[in-house]
Amino acid sequence: MPFTPSVALLGTGTMGVGMAHSLLRAGLPVTVWNRHPDKAAPLADDGAAVAGSLEEAVRGAQVVVSMLFDEESVAEVMRQALPLFDAGTVWVQSSTVGRDGIERLAELARPHGVPFYDAPVVGTKQPAEAGKLTVLASGPETTRDVVQPVFDAIGAKTVWLGDGPGPASAMKLVANSWVGTITAGTAFGIAQAAAFGLQPSQFLETVAGGAADSPYLQAKGTAIIENRTEDTQFALDGVLKDLRLIRDADRAAGVPTTLIDALVALYETASDRGFGGHDIAAVGAAFRPDRDE
Repeated sequence: MPFTPSVALLGTGTMGVGMAHSLLRAGLPVTVWNRHPDKAAPLADDGAAVAGSLEEAVRGAQVVVSMLFDEESVAEVMRQALPLFDAGTVWVQSSTVGRDGIERLAELARPHGVPFYDAPVVGTKQPAEAGKLTVLASGPETTRDVVQPVFDAIGAKTVWLGDGPGPASAMKLVANSWVGTITAGTAFGIAQAAAFGLQPSQFLETVAGGAADSPYLQAKGTAIIENRTEDTQFALDGVLKDLRLIRDADRAAGVPTTLIDALVALYETASDRGFGGHDIAAVGAAFRPDRDE
């Protein structure tokens, strides 16, 4: 009979909700918690236990997954939660917190003797709901059998990158660099086409099926052209937070920041124009004249 660890999921935002659904669909016992209880409450109808406190959430859990916005929110929650862990409980840290952030969070686990897994995910709302994320994982081999059923439930594949914290979060920055770049590049191509008097949709048609094409380019390009960015798969302010982490990591590693500086500026412009809560495709707003300027 397959091992089905009990899971406490801390954080029920866009990604957390999808991950909870995938865990439940796989038959894992799931308790959810959110700092704003109303955001977790609807998951009770889907079969999750909704905890009213952190203590209630982690009690009896074999795997605790943190899926919060940033390092600060994870640290705040886990300083309270770690002393409440049962013996043998492992911590899976899936928030995007950067290279330095993951090291600091791992330090929180060490005094408690808690096995720690650096395990951010690649994917957005739809793959989270479908259990089709890519899990980037690094952590001790000794308890991987405990966390693997969780990764199998939320992901189409797991990419193991090391046995300690750091490599998985580093690869997440690489992946999100590409996501930010291709989305902004698609928006730029659309803006150019319109400025040259062309139909922007014909840009998507031109690259369709070629070596430069991708399903992601077509999906985001269509959303940009149709100005349909309120269906948030990956919030623009979320990618902006990640791009700033990427810039910090690039500077520390000696990677030229010319491109990442430009991306941060573009996403900041779109956020400043009121699109921070919209989908990443709203970066297209950065290429449109702002009549208020």
